[in-house]
Amino acid sequence: MGKCINHPERETSFMCQKYGVYMCEECLQCRDPDLYCKYRESCPIWFMTKKKNLDEPKQAAAAG
Repeated sequence: MGKCINHPERETSFMCQKYGVYMCEECLQCRDPDLYCKYRESCPIWFMTKKKNLDEPKQAAAAG
């Protein structure tokens, strides 16, 4: 576990393997979604970012 890059008071287990930085759940976002990353296929941050992006249109449609 490490400290979130944006919130150093928060412990987290999410680490960007490409850049070696930790991110808390609030900060989870792929740093370079359009650039090649050799870790992408096994990256939980990438999959959570992708899931969040897929869920946003559903939430907007339900609200409106």
